[in-house]
Amino acid sequence: MSYHTVIETWQHRGMQSVPYIWMNGEMVGWEDANVHVLTHALHYGTSVFEGVRAYATDKGPAVFRLEEHMERLVSGCKAYQIPMEYTPAELSSAVTELIRVNELPSAYIRPIAFRGLGAIGLNPTNAAVVVAIAAWEWGAYLGEEALREGISVGVSSWRRIDQQSLLPNSKGGGAYLNSILARLEAEAGGFDEALLLNDRGFLAEGSGENLFLIRRGVVYTPPSYSGVLPGITRHSVVTLLREAGIEVVETSLTRSDAYAAEEAFFTGTAAEVTPIRMIDNRPVGDGKPGPITKQAQTMYMEAVTGKNADHADWLTIV
Repeated sequence: MSYHTVIETWQHRGMQSVPYIWMNGEMVGWEDANVHVLTHALHYGTSVFEGVRAYATDKGPAVFRLEEHMERLVSGCKAYQIPMEYTPAELSSAVTELIRVNELPSAYIRPIAFRGLGAIGLNPTNAAVVVAIAAWEWGAYLGEEALREGISVGVSSWRRIDQQSLLPNSKGGGAYLNSILARLEAEAGGFDEALLLNDRGFLAEGSGENLFLIRRGVVYTPPSYSGVLPGITRHSVVTLLREAGIEVVETSLTRSDAYAAEEAFFTGTAAEVTPIRMIDNRPVGDGKPGPITKQAQTMYMEAVTGKNADHADWLTIV
């Protein structure tokens, strides 16, 4: 497949290329931000990444909880023993500069640190570390209709990675093969997204989203010890719901709990707040987004677009 064909495919999926990508402290042309075929991370998944969004606000583009995302990136690199020479503050500055030079009114932002050239065996010590940040305009991860009408979800035959094998609390690149297997299985089965159980059979999360179930006005979500990523969007939504007087309980949840839920939704930087209308071909409630789900969506969008003054500190204005 030619480079131009790749770009056309990328654009067809609603993702527009931009002039620059930040790599190791420099702005590099989009088409020049390449790696060698013997890049260690390409063979073994030795990378840690983040997903961040910037939203258009009355004050210009604003990055949502930028510092927390960069802190998690640096922490993930430490956990996976990938040397990181940049501080969270330096990475945050690179993100805002990248948005400025690309003149993006809003953006999805993908920072990544990975082992590059220099080693091809399982010991990555001699592989150079590359740190890069890309940003581009990208709409709803699961589609605008998904945000309005909700999605169908299938419980996967694949189990969520656990603490005894990998590090679920960090966004390690290689670990996402687990998510990819689940997502491909779900789509092959006619579902929009997968829902994974953990190694003990309790609900964990989607292929790339945190899970919330609602019953009798109480919101339930699996705790971090269930093997879920402690999502920044998840934390934000929990905070907003509790501030609105809605009870949120972190507890182990079963497949039966999912079937009994009156409402359900996923959260994530890319997915934002996405309603779930069906689980394993069983309607959630009446099969439409419920009132608490809609309230969570509204509160979240108000926060990320600067319309909630109480959480102005969540935004970094570019």
